[in-house]
Amino acid sequence: MATSTTLDIWAYRDLSYASDKLAGYEVEALDGGIGKIDESSGDVGASFVVVDTGPWIFGKKVVLPAGVISRVDVADNKVYVNRSKEQIKNSPEYDPDTYRDETYRRKLGAYYGVGGAGWQV
Repeated sequence: MATSTTLDIWAYRDLSYASDKLAGYEVEALDGGIGKIDESSGDVGASFVVVDTGPWIFGKKVVLPAGVISRVDVADNKVYVNRSKEQIKNSPEYDPDTYRDETYRRKLGAYYGVGGAGWQV
């Protein structure tokens, strides 16, 4: 039986995550840790987290749309994402001046959205 699923890459899969204060939580990719959340947004239709990767990618930050978060473990302060380290490393570059702009969001959405290079079920 075939089903059709629409994935909103900018929305949390579980709305309770949007109300949690995720800053400081560790982030686990499919193949290991990638850093800690520096900032989180619960904006409707534009939710995301900014992850400080620390030494993993030489101190850079990455923006992850909320839709890539598969679960949040509040007890352990960890956020799990359904992307690999490589997919995250190759995402569009973070710019502190433009990461909230619509142009950047479109680029990031195209990368992580259905059919993009960073797409994964």
